[in-house]
Amino acid sequence: MNTMTLGNLQSAFSGESQAHMRYLNYAQRADTDGFPNVGRLFRAISWAERIHASNHFRELRHEKGAALTLAHAGFGLSTTAENLGVAIAGEEFEVAEMYPAYEEVATLQQEKGAKRTFSWACQAEQTHSALFQAAKKDVEADRDYSEIGAVYVCSLCGHTVVGDAPDRCPICNAPRKDYRSFA
Repeated sequence: MNTMTLGNLQSAFSGESQAHMRYLNYAQRADTDGFPNVGRLFRAISWAERIHASNHFRELRHEKGAALTLAHAGFGLSTTAENLGVAIAGEEFEVAEMYPAYEEVATLQQEKGAKRTFSWACQAEQTHSALFQAAKKDVEADRDYSEIGAVYVCSLCGHTVVGDAPDRCPICNAPRKDYRSFA
């Protein structure tokens, strides 16, 4: 694997792994703060971040050894509204800067698997940002996330949707049966 794509996959794995754990901690805080729907949203998106990390790790399956990684990550635990702000900033960084650059490098280096996993993650992160923004508006109005029913996450790419799972994933074309429900 080309060195730049390798480093980008390692850093993306690191960042998504950290987001997975950060969102689980944010979910507990949301529950404690009296926002169980926001907690459920954080848990669902945490699982999506785990899927992204696993997809990146799968592309690294033939690589051995340790690596220093660079990941844009928020730290600390605060109020639910502030935690949502950190989550939004992280998702928007991935959508606007990180994944487009990583995908371009993978394209130039003809690393098709890396290009696919970067593309899938970027598209899913757009959805995550929008969901977090809607939840933050409600929390700032001192109410739980009101637009939430069941949250469904595609187990192949991390696409996340509130309401009903689609017949086919709009990102990876997985069938409805491959969505996990967070009800």
